[in-house]
Amino acid sequence: MLKEFNLGRGNWVLDPFLGSGTTTLACMEVGVNSCGIDSSPLAVFVSQTKTTRYDADLLEKAATYLFLTPFSKPSLEGLDPLVKKAFSRPVLEDVIFFRDKIAEMDESVKGFFMLALMRAAMEVSYAYKDGGVIKIVKKPTPPFRKFFRRIIKKMIRDVRSINLEDCDIRIMLGDARVLQLPDEVFDAIITSPPYLNKIEYTTVYKIEYELFLPGVKVDAVRSYLGLNPKNVKDPFPELNLPIIAKAYFSDMQRALSEMFRVLKPKGKVALVVAGGVFPDRVVESDTLIAKLAEDIGFKVNKICIVNRRVATTRRVIKIGEARESIVFMEKT
Repeated sequence: MLKEFNLGRGNWVLDPFLGSGTTTLACMEVGVNSCGIDSSPLAVFVSQTKTTRYDADLLEKAATYLFLTPFSKPSLEGLDPLVKKAFSRPVLEDVIFFRDKIAEMDESVKGFFMLALMRAAMEVSYAYKDGGVIKIVKKPTPPFRKFFRRIIKKMIRDVRSINLEDCDIRIMLGDARVLQLPDEVFDAIITSPPYLNKIEYTTVYKIEYELFLPGVKVDAVRSYLGLNPKNVKDPFPELNLPIIAKAYFSDMQRALSEMFRVLKPKGKVALVVAGGVFPDRVVESDTLIAKLAEDIGFKVNKICIVNRRVATTRRVIKIGEARESIVFMEKT
């Protein structure tokens, strides 16, 4: 996308649905300034950690110190019952022990090791994400400490191998419908909003929040974009859309208006979206979002379909085809 839009040093890119920080990291690799925003504290933590510039030698020393620290059994009192079910007791004790030791580390490396611990813990847990719910299935798991050490080594190798250019990076918690940003400051927007009818954006990360971000307030994010589906104004009353789709496109309308406001004249947008599958129909997000964008003032240049999948109801009855697309547009 950066090449498609001919972006380079001095340009600014916005991703108002930052997620795991892919856009920002890509910008860092070529020296493009970027700003990433997400309503999920977990996404912000992951993105900030991934885009921090680390000293690999310092990470090596910190890792050595961490694994040489004598183990002391932590208390499991007060933990959420779901967290206790998600791990064997020895693994959970190890995770809590390392979490508390990492919390005492210097700020320059703390996030790196906490993210590594989160990845390792979830890989050896009994929990898996199934749509909008967490399911617990007991199974053989690899030795935790060995697995945790391996993840840290791989992450340090990545730090040594990746080449990050000098540029300005800003990551913040926020709402794409009400951007706390000035007018006309970005050269491009590259982003992927939550897909229509997806419901796993917060509820299935309960274990991660309980263990690694305790005390952080999290509001449910379902198919709509913001923190709560308030003030829903159906932009397509003639289509009689499902209520979730009405909320989704109402929020997308507000988010697109904010994108238009903060984008410079002639600024470019690449929006990755996907259709929503409902019991009686497929709602194609790309064309409807393109219509919303044009009504706001964008010029839609093209819609590129990058993936198609058969949509079924009751698992066997075909009701259509859902597609994943990139909507390319610009501010006129």
